[in-house]
Amino acid sequence: MAEPPEEPSPQAVPQPYEPGYGLYQPGYGPYDDQIPDPTHQMLAIQNAKALLLKSSTASGLNLYDHLANMLTKILDEQPTNVVDIIENISRDVKWTQFRKKMDTLRDEHEILPTFEAAEKRKALFLKANGEGAEEIEEEEIGETSLPNVMETAFYFEQAGIGLSKDESYHIFLALKKLISVQPVPQTCRFWGKILGLEMNYIIAEVQYSEVAEEEETEEEEPIEEEGKGMTEFEDEEEEKEKDEPPKSMYKPPPTIPKEENGTGANKYVYFVCNEPGNPWVKLPPVTPAQIVCARKIKKFFTGRLDAPIVSFPPFPGNEANYLRAQIARISAGTQISPIGFYQLSEEEGDEEEEGGRDTYEENPDYQPIPVAEMVDSLSSWVHHVQSILMQGRCVWLNPFQKSEEEEVEEEEEEKADEQDDVQQEIGPPILTPLSEDEGIQNIPAWTGQTSTNLIPEYAVAVLQSNRWPGAYAFASGKKFDNIYFGWGHKYSPENHNPTLPPPVQAEYVSGPEITETSDPTLEEELAFKAAQEAALSIAEEEEEEEVEDDEEEDEDD
Repeated sequence: MAEPPEEPSPQAVPQPYEPGYGLYQPGYGPYDDQIPDPTHQMLAIQNAKALLLKSSTASGLNLYDHLANMLTKILDEQPTNVVDIIENISRDVKWTQFRKKMDTLRDEHEILPTFEAAEKRKALFLKANGEGAEEIEEEEIGETSLPNVMETAFYFEQAGIGLSKDESYHIFLALKKLISVQPVPQTCRFWGKILGLEMNYIIAEVQYSEVAEEEETEEEEPIEEEGKGMTEFEDEEEEKEKDEPPKSMYKPPPTIPKEENGTGANKYVYFVCNEPGNPWVKLPPVTPAQIVCARKIKKFFTGRLDAPIVSFPPFPGNEANYLRAQIARISAGTQISPIGFYQLSEEEGDEEEEGGRDTYEENPDYQPIPVAEMVDSLSSWVHHVQSILMQGRCVWLNPFQKSEEEEVEEEEEEKADEQDDVQQEIGPPILTPLSEDEGIQNIPAWTGQTSTNLIPEYAVAVLQSNRWPGAYAFASGKKFDNIYFGWGHKYSPENHNPTLPPPVQAEYVSGPEITETSDPTLEEELAFKAAQEAALSIAEEEEEEEVEDDEEEDEDD
């Protein structure tokens, strides 16, 4: 008779709250013929699932999720010989669960450059009232000083010159904003773009009908304090005159005043900004000293108007003044127009004797010149801006010329110190043809070309300056314009050589009246002392004899 199977000890049987409970209960064994109890089977499944869901203390993963991910991967990819690569699949699934430890700091919100530029230029597309209304006011339709930048850009684009259409249109809107903010100018023009190391300069040229004089505040000296203590000042001056050191005989050269606003190099007012949408900044008037110094140095622009100019000779100003000086030089050498388009105004009569005429007017009887002739002959173009003299002015000024009162007061000084006669500088008159411009060694001053050779009927005449690279001019019919795109430097066939410092000043002429005597030797000092003692003893003896003689005379009386 067969023995019944041994039942497990109570200690080895899992309790209902432990995983694996129900595996050893009667009726659940795989070899039992009895029907299993459903309650015991569900409990065993729950306990087994709880065992698989137990998380690892090292990785934080559990076997249940890992097996589920493995099966999902196998069913999705359906590889061959799964049993042979089950270990690799397990490793790949674990790698996908890897997460890099992120920093606790929040990521800074990054603003895209395109979004930032769009925010700056958003104001350009709004009207003065702040609303983008589509209705056009009647005032805007009438005559305005705003130039058609897009039309000018179209003509320059025929020769491959200019900016992109988007940037040209943004500059167009920026000029419109400038006119709305500033007083209504007589003319406004897009002068060009000067490149910089950090930022660029967009330049607008404006001319006002009424020149606004700058207010110069001069400090007034108090009159009452001058009368106080005059006697004290006189006494101090008498004491100083006794021990005054020698005065320097050097006389600095006279300062040449700048030209008035609306004339010469300051005929136009210039506004600059780094990008369309930024506020326009007015450049200060240029002085002759700045123009003269700008010819001797060569500096790249940074794009910051307050940047210092470190150079030799020292430049009198910052980058804003240097930019204004370069604009004046470029304008004087590259602003051209077809011959006959302008004519001298008849109002000026006596100005020609002083420094030449500087105003002109449009010729109503102008007839366009053929494009082929304007390209082949430089005599078809003229300068309509005054040239700058070596003095730094467009109109020469005698620096030693004095008023009548000063001449009366300083007649004696002028006779003693006669000044050399200063030769007057005379530049080329306005509306001078380009054929008279001097070339650069074997390079002509200007190079002309047509915009196209395939369709000459609709070609545009384009001139390029070789002296100022980046300066261009076009002419088509009765339309022409000038523009500049460059670094603001003049072309030189040789490398730039900075100006050498002046020679060292010679020493003062040595003479006996200023020569220091050498120290005496010991023997000379002893001999000098002995001579002094002998002189003292002789003087004492003479005094004693005089006293004795006086006493004897008194006794005789």
